[in-house]
Amino acid sequence: MFDNVTTITKADLCKHLMDKLPVAKEEAEILLNAFLQTIVDSLKKGDGVELRGFGSFRLRDRKARQGRNPRSGETIQVPPKRVVYFKLGKELRSRLID
Repeated sequence: MFDNVTTITKADLCKHLMDKLPVAKEEAEILLNAFLQTIVDSLKKGDGVELRGFGSFRLRDRKARQGRNPRSGETIQVPPKRVVYFKLGKELRSRLID
């Protein structure tokens, strides 16, 4: 199913912006960096980011838990942490999955 998977890089996204908008490479980079930084800043403040039709980014707290070192098999304590969670929007889900 995913035999020929490629990854789109930040540079690829900038190129797509340049193709869609009348902007130079430097301007496309500034736009993309500003967009991404806005998401990061919102998440740092504890706010979620919702892009209608695309999806939403939220922070979730993970509890401390028992883990296992895969090399030694030794049980270790994994500390609590905050992780970014992305949930597909309804429109994107229907375009990708249905």
